[in-house]
Amino acid sequence: MRKRFSLEEKYQAVLLYLSGRYSYREVAKQTNVDTKSVIMWVALYQRHGKEALNPKRSFTFYETAFKLDVLKYRTETNASYIQTAVHFNLTSPYTVQRWEERFKKAGSDAFVSKKEGPTTMPKNRNTNEKDKNDMAAEIERLRMEVAYFKKVECLSSKQGKIATKQDKAQVVYELRHEFPVMELVKLAGIPRSTYYDLVKRVNQPDPDADLKAEIKEIYEEHDGRYGYRRIRDELTIRGQVVNHKKVQRIMKELGLKCLVRMKKYKSYKGTVGKIAPNILDRQFTAEQPNEKWVTDITEFKLFGEKLYLSPVLDLFNSEIITYTIGSRPTYSLVSEMLDKALEYLPENHSLLMHSDQGWHYQMKQYRNALKNRGVIQSMSRKGNCYDNSVMENFFGILKSEFLYLKEFESVDHFKQELQNYINYYNHKRLKSKFKMSPVQYRTHLAQAA
Repeated sequence: MRKRFSLEEKYQAVLLYLSGRYSYREVAKQTNVDTKSVIMWVALYQRHGKEALNPKRSFTFYETAFKLDVLKYRTETNASYIQTAVHFNLTSPYTVQRWEERFKKAGSDAFVSKKEGPTTMPKNRNTNEKDKNDMAAEIERLRMEVAYFKKVECLSSKQGKIATKQDKAQVVYELRHEFPVMELVKLAGIPRSTYYDLVKRVNQPDPDADLKAEIKEIYEEHDGRYGYRRIRDELTIRGQVVNHKKVQRIMKELGLKCLVRMKKYKSYKGTVGKIAPNILDRQFTAEQPNEKWVTDITEFKLFGEKLYLSPVLDLFNSEIITYTIGSRPTYSLVSEMLDKALEYLPENHSLLMHSDQGWHYQMKQYRNALKNRGVIQSMSRKGNCYDNSVMENFFGILKSEFLYLKEFESVDHFKQELQNYINYYNHKRLKSKFKMSPVQYRTHLAQAA
């Protein structure tokens, strides 16, 4: 059961906060009350003075019209329960919340009490009937406003922006069977022609219906990994030339969007071997396959375990040449990756292998393995992630499109799905720069040559 606080107890809590030495949470802890109550007391005191904290005010009787005004204010201004309670000098935000819940269930009838019954009405019958009619009309008007603003508020929050004339017309259309259209249009503040234009278009088939279906199909085919640019490119491949802004707009309408990225594992431990110069120097393009490779290590956390991935990427077409994965970031993780990658390397080559200054790449064994195959070693400058940004970018894509998008039953299941994703990334996923997948790009240029 909640403790009732006296006027002086509330006043002392307010003074504690206003002293500037304590936060709302600290005052709440000292006075053994929830933080929201402290926020409410302070706001009431600042706006209405000490008497607003008097607990005896909680027994005040409020007329139906007053309650409806409170709900109307909250709907129109999008104020919180606390802000609304403070504005109307109510003792608790829960009072507003309770009124709103009752109104949603039973409308204004929920506020009718014995005090507002026949005994309080004027004795004159004609006056009584007129007041009843006026009250009914006012209640209906307020009910219409509450319904309208709730729909507008919901639509605005979904879109993340203020409702447009088109949105308001849509709300009027949805409420047309419940309230008079002319009153709704006036409330919305839009021309009647705008509303009737919407009605005309609503009753017509959507000209973008087929395009929307195809965009959704591409999005789902790639498990939500494609943004609007790649979907635009895929549509172009399928013979549909569509502006990227239109694709973006339709995706927003359909609620289709991609996820975010995270940071990589840092393997720098200082100088433990030999540091190679930054020969790559952010020249992230290559004229032919096996001219420039980049590598790095990233970390996954799954089922209370850590997994470390070590891939090699060809800068010619962003193809993943090979990768290794292990439960510890040991040197064998990198050496096995290198052995597998070098199997793909032809005898005649001029390969540059770039990495950061991680301790694995400084090891004598690693440097000798490169030297024995005639590979030139290159390293990023210390603490400069931009020198290997292509690899960083791949890790971001991998995590946002794979790690955060799928659910895994076990570590083994994760490894199998990772293999499937790398295969998808190489063979099917479009690179915006090429308008085709990495393998398709390599094959296409080989055939053209």
